[in-house]
Amino acid sequence: MKKIHLGLLPRILIAIILGIVLGNCLPAAATRIFVTFNALFGEFLAFCIPLIILGLVTIAIADIGKNAGKLLLTTAVLAYLFTLSSGFLSYIVGSTTFPYLIEANRSLSNVTEAKDALPFFTVTMPPLMNVMTALILSFILGLCISKLNKNILKEGFREFQDVIIMIINKVIIPLLPFYIFGIFLNMTYSGQVYSILIVFAKIIGVIFALHVFLLILQYVIASLFARRNPFKLLYRMLPAYFTALGTQSSAATIPVTLKQTEANGVSGDVAGFVIPLCATIHLSGSTMKIVACALALMIMQDISFDFATFAGFIFMLGITMVAAPGVPGGAIMAALGVLQSILGFDESAQALMIALYIAMDSFGTACNVTGDGAIALIINKIAPRFSASKTPISN
Repeated sequence: MKKIHLGLLPRILIAIILGIVLGNCLPAAATRIFVTFNALFGEFLAFCIPLIILGLVTIAIADIGKNAGKLLLTTAVLAYLFTLSSGFLSYIVGSTTFPYLIEANRSLSNVTEAKDALPFFTVTMPPLMNVMTALILSFILGLCISKLNKNILKEGFREFQDVIIMIINKVIIPLLPFYIFGIFLNMTYSGQVYSILIVFAKIIGVIFALHVFLLILQYVIASLFARRNPFKLLYRMLPAYFTALGTQSSAATIPVTLKQTEANGVSGDVAGFVIPLCATIHLSGSTMKIVACALALMIMQDISFDFATFAGFIFMLGITMVAAPGVPGGAIMAALGVLQSILGFDESAQALMIALYIAMDSFGTACNVTGDGAIALIINKIAPRFSASKTPISN
């Protein structure tokens, strides 16, 4: 019989449902087993966060700086500006609307440790370095490697990146559903699960409306350069949008994104350069989700969310997103270090961020790849020397 393969999102949803259902009937001893697992996995995740940053960010910066020509620099800057604008848009809308939608003064302290249920044992796993040290070291190493052009050093960090991606793919991602199950089991056991779910529903509704508005805004900006109807341009990109909804991968959607981008009048050379690059460095949808979810959790806990703090968070998040590996949930894994170091998110808040993010992962990916087409339209206009060599694919 053919083996049934469930994606990460269905497994997360099943884990949430089972956690809510079984939280009302499992005995305390069984609950303690999952409390123990969550304690161990939380320690392991905290140990891995600096390594994830070092392994992913270093080589990402080194690769971007490898052939830093004008077109590469222009595309990277434009992708970063799009990503920043989505983060600030999310903050402005969230800080305006969320206080009316979310009840404050709700502690998350019982999320990882159920009421009256303690782990059977814990193992302390101190990280090799703190998050800010890992970030600074990654920037320094990445920039120096790109300038020195030392192949041995670069290949060493590329292999280290492969190790980190293997840990994410083979250990962290497979165990996440069990971790999320334990979280919702604990929340049900401690009586706070329903208030959390109400917050989830409100956040998802606002973020979906935001990402539709963001795509329209991006194509209105692109239409100012292309001098064409933004809604027709956006309509032609819908095959890429819906492909990304199904694959949850920017990389897997590249062939469709390329075809639809060329159908919008972008030259083959420009599309062939911009689309694969932006599949890695442009994550407007992911940034928008992370900022909105982080803001909502801070409001729920009655934590200050002043503009200065979030501005620094968004600028740093935009850089960190470049390092997100092409796997479902990769962006939130890369962002955990910034959430911890700048916003002070503890294990409980990080766990809920993961659950919230993955619940909307496909929509963020779809927003990312569709926005790639807008960037290609702008680059096609400001880089005319690349625009005449290939005929667009007809739609």
